[in-house]
Amino acid sequence: MEKQLALQMRGITKRFGSVVANDHVDLDVYRGEILSVLGENGCGKTTLMNMIAGIYFPDEGQIFVDGREAVINSPKDAFAHGIGMIHQHFKLVDLFTAAENVVLGVKEQGRYNLKAANEQVRQIAEKYGFRIDPAKKIYDMSVSEKQTVEIIKVLYRGADILILDEPTAVLTPQEIQRLFDVLRRMREDGKSIIIITHKLNEVLEVSDRVAILRKGVHVATVDTKDTNEAQLTEMMVGKKISLNINRTEPVNAAPRLFVQHVNLDDAEGLHVLRDISFTAMGGEILGVAGIAGSGQRELLEAIAGLQNLRSGEIIFHNPKKDKPVTFFHKSMKRVKELGAQGAFHDRNMKPVSFDGMKTRDVRRWVESGDVLFREDEIIDLRNKTPLQIRELGVRLSFVPEDRLGMGLVGSMGITDNMMLRSYRKGHAGFLDRKKPRALAEEIIRDLEVVTPGVSTPVRRLSGGNVQKVLVGREIAFTPKVLMAAYPVRGLDINSSYTIYNLLNKQKENGVAVIFVGEDLDVLLELCDRILVMNSGSVAGIVDARNVTKEEIGLMMTRTDIQQKEEA
Repeated sequence: MEKQLALQMRGITKRFGSVVANDHVDLDVYRGEILSVLGENGCGKTTLMNMIAGIYFPDEGQIFVDGREAVINSPKDAFAHGIGMIHQHFKLVDLFTAAENVVLGVKEQGRYNLKAANEQVRQIAEKYGFRIDPAKKIYDMSVSEKQTVEIIKVLYRGADILILDEPTAVLTPQEIQRLFDVLRRMREDGKSIIIITHKLNEVLEVSDRVAILRKGVHVATVDTKDTNEAQLTEMMVGKKISLNINRTEPVNAAPRLFVQHVNLDDAEGLHVLRDISFTAMGGEILGVAGIAGSGQRELLEAIAGLQNLRSGEIIFHNPKKDKPVTFFHKSMKRVKELGAQGAFHDRNMKPVSFDGMKTRDVRRWVESGDVLFREDEIIDLRNKTPLQIRELGVRLSFVPEDRLGMGLVGSMGITDNMMLRSYRKGHAGFLDRKKPRALAEEIIRDLEVVTPGVSTPVRRLSGGNVQKVLVGREIAFTPKVLMAAYPVRGLDINSSYTIYNLLNKQKENGVAVIFVGEDLDVLLELCDRILVMNSGSVAGIVDARNVTKEEIGLMMTRTDIQQKEEA
């Protein structure tokens, strides 16, 4: 049976000032297929889809729907042609129910009939296999449920062509599989589905064809069954790149951050973190794994001074440059006299040096809980604000999960966002802009940030380029502790490996790196140890070199009852 064309784009061009986002793009989408759109950050994927969805209007070119030319000036025009887009950042009213969000903005005869709307939402959900309660409030929903509401919104409006922008970015592996099952059912129903994504394994799993963009140009469209990750990467980047993370062995690792028996409650008094304890070592990467909502974000925010603990300790170890690292065993007597020697002693009072000691031996000794630091080498970070932490001389960098809400100011340019770290160093009310501008230019050059210039508001950049700016700024702070929550989320494969190499370089410089990731394969390949979180607790800390993905997955999902039975 001959395939039927649903959508055609011919010679589509879009410019933003001197930047050409899309350059004479031709693209075909068929009925009953899943098409993945792949490309590096800033290559024009989202811009191209926004023109189909009516958010932008092309400077040149034509769009055809079912063989007829379509002029799409707005999302309303797109819906009239059966096109709906599910954006990466959801556009929902938190106080409304699922059904109320679905019917919001749809003209009906007379008054809205919410009972009928609830029934329609339920019928759509049952038809495609969604799991959703039409009467549930948005603020009570998980991320996957909110995404479900967004998809049902466009189906309710009669969309036959659906565009999903990074649909799996914040979903768990189980939620991703459920979404893929739904998309396959929609494909069987004759829907045309376009997915913008960076995850090559997902492209190969769910799509029928893959369209590759490079620097705004459509370079190829290939059948998924006839390609692989290496070929797709080469077409995206224009050259062969290695997809291996070069993990090095920790050298002269030393304890840098101690988190002991940390407990944190949310605004309603519910336990978010329960008795969290671990040690982050300078010179290694500590990964943090867990399904979404297990407390990873809250843990990093508590360390960074953005959350107040109910109990527990967060201690930063800051050895003096002019003295060797000094530890004392709690069982020792005359601690002060020994402190003057600047030595590190074992239980038998014999001096010990870090030089030549294996990382695991140092860690085992420290984590025994029998260690006391010299007082001038420890800094208590518990319930300190980020400004207080900085004033204490602690060089701690944090790449938060929320890039524009917490990490950067969207309306400001790259230079001004660099100044968020240094503006207090100005004199007599004047700000030093030379160094921040030089840093901005360096980050643009080294991380290949696609931007018209250093003054362009960062909210106008693609998600991946925003992330590069944020990561580059935090690393430029030359931290002793670097915490990164999902730093490669939304990044293309080439940019992701750039970030992995940057983290490895920080590790080699003696930085304690804490990396929160969602891809277990990357965690196993990049990290030295992995702290596994489950429902706000530590399910275990494992050696990344001697554990399997399946073992970590079980630790992430085990219930309290299962853990008690195993104990």
